[in-house]
Amino acid sequence: MESRSLVPQSSSFRLPIAQVRSVFRPQDVERKLAKLNDAGNQREYESLRSTYERMLERGPERFQVKPSGVPDMAALYEQLPNFTEALDDVRRHVALSQDSRDGLEVTPMLLLGPPGIGKTHFARQLAALLGTGMNLVPMSSMTAGWLLSGSSSQWKGAKPGKVFEALVDGQYANPVMVVDEVDKASADAQYDPLGALYGLLEHDSALDFMDEFAEVAIDASQVIWILTANDDRAIPEPILNRMNVYEVQPPSPEAARRIACQLYQSIRSEHGWGARFAADPQADVLDSLAELAPREMRRALMTGFGNARLEGRDEILCTDLPRPGAQKSRIGFMQ
Repeated sequence: MESRSLVPQSSSFRLPIAQVRSVFRPQDVERKLAKLNDAGNQREYESLRSTYERMLERGPERFQVKPSGVPDMAALYEQLPNFTEALDDVRRHVALSQDSRDGLEVTPMLLLGPPGIGKTHFARQLAALLGTGMNLVPMSSMTAGWLLSGSSSQWKGAKPGKVFEALVDGQYANPVMVVDEVDKASADAQYDPLGALYGLLEHDSALDFMDEFAEVAIDASQVIWILTANDDRAIPEPILNRMNVYEVQPPSPEAARRIACQLYQSIRSEHGWGARFAADPQADVLDSLAELAPREMRRALMTGFGNARLEGRDEILCTDLPRPGAQKSRIGFMQ
């Protein structure tokens, strides 16, 4: 698949460097469509025909973006203090892609850690940093391997997979694909939900990824893969060997207080009603929030803001936060 340089007219990100990359070959699609048009039963392949026509209408070119320099990631290190090793890895890859026409190539990564620790939030922040889209594939609800790679067009209700949708229907040749809770994938004797990853996580084989529905080669080699899991024992060794694995520890108490403070300030700045509240939370409120997982902090803060507002106060008190017993899960902290 070819690529050519392009300078975007505008961007909300610090990303003046971009290329346009072809993610499929139109002639392949045209041949497939011609065969369908020659087929006898037109209604049987209506969905497949519509897919081919949409591909040709949209064209094969997608943005492939990268930072213009190694970005200042100090704010991310502050927001995600327990993801330092993974952030270091991203910085190395960004540095390698500078001063060349090479695209940004990030080794697939697996983030291991307890629920609610911020793994999906990390992926979302990474997509924002790189200026590309993020696509979430929750494996806990995945019952068949075709969700990633598509299902045969001969099946009733068949459709393309998530990778095809991200590249063909999206804007980017290098989206961030988050395979969430990969250790929760349910497999049966007929389908392996992780089967598509064997090829997708390898750069060379991903160049000509074949979605089972469209049966047209797609260039998925630039996809930035982030997998999350609570336990790696359910993940096959050949897949683990294709990734950099990072064990994400719960934040220390002091780091958890910083996360809570940043969340408070973020929520306050994102809402018009935030101007009614003090710029910083009280120390004892931070102490209470620091006992929660990052995912639970936001919910607790929203409850606290609401209760304080009902009482006509411009600051949150500990009594405004949900009772500890109301939280379903809690995590420990490093000593």
